[in-house]
Order: sequence, then C-alpha cells, then structure tokens
Amino acid sequence: MRKFSICFWVGVCIFFGVAIMAHAQQADSISLRTKTFADVRYLKSVYKTDAAIEKLTSLEKSEVFDEELLSELADCYFQMGKYSEAAHLYDSLSFCAPGNIVYKIRKMQLNFRMKQFIDCISVAHDILAQDSIPAIISYTGDAFQKMEQGDSALWYYRRSLVYRPDNEAVVSKAMGILMEDEDFDGAISIADSFLARNPDNTVIAPLQGLAFYRKNDYESAIEAFQRQEDLGNDVYPIHYYLGQSYWHTEQLDKAERELLCAWQMDSSKVDLAYSIAAVKAEGFLSFEEEVQPWLERVYEMLLPDPSMMSRMYQQYASCYYRRGVWDKAIENYKEAYRYNPKFTAALSAIGYSYQVKKDYKRAVEWFEKYLAVADPSSAYYSSIKENLDFLKSEAFMEEPE
Repeated sequence: MRKFSICFWVGVCIFFGVAIMAHAQQADSISLRTKTFADVRYLKSVYKTDAAIEKLTSLEKSEVFDEELLSELADCYFQMGKYSEAAHLYDSLSFCAPGNIVYKIRKMQLNFRMKQFIDCISVAHDILAQDSIPAIISYTGDAFQKMEQGDSALWYYRRSLVYRPDNEAVVSKAMGILMEDEDFDGAISIADSFLARNPDNTVIAPLQGLAFYRKNDYESAIEAFQRQEDLGNDVYPIHYYLGQSYWHTEQLDKAERELLCAWQMDSSKVDLAYSIAAVKAEGFLSFEEEVQPWLERVYEMLLPDPSMMSRMYQQYASCYYRRGVWDKAIENYKEAYRYNPKFTAALSAIGYSYQVKKDYKRAVEWFEKYLAVADPSSAYYSSIKENLDFLKSEAFMEEPE
C-alpha cells in the first residue's frame, strides 16, 4: 500500500511537471510569436521588408493555415511591389476568410496595378455587394477609364459623388471625361454643384473656367480665371487662359499682360509666343519694336534642332551606306553635313560613295572638300590623299577629248 502511494504521488508530480513545462513552452511560444509580429510591423514601417519576410518565414508551418502570418506576408509582398506573390496569398486568404473585405480590397488594388482591369472591376463589384464604399466606387470608375470606357467610368464617378460630393479628385475626373466628349455644359453643371460648397477651390474652379473657355463663353471664363488670380492662384494655366479669354473679347491690354505673365513661367510654348505677337499686332503696336521680335521667336522655335536633325540623317545615311544603297547614302550624308558642318566624316563618306558609283569627278570634288578641313597628321588624311591621285587620273580619262 505504501509503495502504491509513493508511485501515485510520483506520477502526480510527473504529470503536473509535464503540464507546467508544456504551459511554459506554450507561453514562450506565444511570447516569441507576439514579439516576432511586433518586429515585423516595425520593419515594414521602416521599409525593411526583406527582413520582415525573413522573420515571418521562420514562423511558417506548411501544414497549418495561419491567417495572421499569411496576411502580414502578403502585405510585405504588396509593399515590395511583388504583385503576383501578393495576389496568390490574397487569393488563399479570401478563400479561407470570405467575409474579410480587406483581402478583397487588396486583390482589387493588385489587379489594378497589374493592369488586369476586368478582374479589378469584378472584385470591386464583389466588395460593393457587401458595402457601398465611395473609394471603391471611384476605383471602379478608374478601372473603366483605363479601359477607355468613359461612359461607364462616368457612371461610377457620379455614383461615388452621391456619397462624397466634396471629393475634388473624382469631380475633376468626371469633368475631364465630359470635356473630352465636348459636353461642356455637363462639366460646368458638375462643377456648379461642387463650387456651391467650395466656391474658391483651386482645382475645380479653374477646370470650370476651362469648360467655359472651350464652350466659347469667354466672359464666364474671365470671371472664373480672374477670381482665381485675385485669390493668388499664380500658375501658368490661369494666366494663359485668362489672356486668351481677354484676347477673344478684344481686351488687348489685359490679354497682353496675362500672356506675358504666362511667358515668364514657361517660355517653351510656341503657340503662346504667337499669341503675344498677334495681340501686339492687333493693338497697332510698333511692328519693328514690338511685333517682329515675337514673330522671330516663333520662327526660331519652329525650326528643328540642328544637332538632332544631323544625328537623324547620320543614322539614315549609315544604314544605306552599309547596305550599298549609294544614292540614298549620299543624299542623307549631305543633309547630315548641312545641319552640322562639324561632321566632316560625311564628306569622305560621300566621296567614297561616288567612287563606288564610278562617278570619279564628283568623288574628287567631295574628297577635296574633306581634305580642306581634315587633320593633315591623321593616317586617314594620307590614305585619302593617295587615293585622290588615282581618282583624278580616272576622272581625266573620262573627260571627252
């Protein structure tokens, strides 16, 4: 009996000891997991995503579906731009947790970024069946817009604005579609609704001014753009379209002032330079002092860049030269040299092309042009000069007696 009692108590001690050890191990495991996830979230926040993935992988067990781990891992891949890996994980997460709308939103975003717009729209519809989220509605419009289905995009933008009428990004997208379709009244109407609550908005008010301008309602355009200028919206489009609107209403002094302001901001626009010249001319200003300098600017801006033109003709010439199409090679080498007289190699290439054509007289002419500008100390100079004596004799033999 005593022996049994001892064995019983030993067994009890072992049982509780094992239980205590198991509990301690479980507590340590939970503590390690909690710390790992905390480390992962910190690493993600400082964009050390590779290190975050490495830590998550250490916890991964292939036989267990670990939603929290897979969610963090998917988010890491999303942050890194590894969209296909992220999409695969979000597919698994959505299948195992179909009620989690966050996973569907991520899938929608991934489809959009991978330009899989039909799939993006399909997932968006699934999300909207659960919850009418305005951002998802406008996102659906963006996907249709990427597919160049403006009518569908506009439908979703309008629906989004029912929930969030003050979303200027969506209003501007909707106005863009309407103006592209030349529905200027429609664009003005959408802007009116927005501006009734935000009258001095610096995005929508100028867009409405542009709609008035393109509708040829220049007085309304002036009112919209002038209000923006008075508020301090000092950007190129405001001055440009205000100047154009004043020009159309024959307010030439104001037009010139605004167009010159635009020129100070961007002097690369040839149509702006022409507009300034035209306004000055219509104002009967001195042609020589006021108008002509601007017309000359227009002319200079319309001329092609000589360096780029020369390089373009060089490429044409080189291709024809290698293929033995000598007439085309000559024609293009001449143009390359005309645009860039420093490209002296063109002269010898033209000479050689004429030589192959057995037009020795012209070959001599172009080789002599080359020698007149080439470096006499170069080996190529010497070889051309030696060749020239032969060509002169051939050219002499061709001359009629």
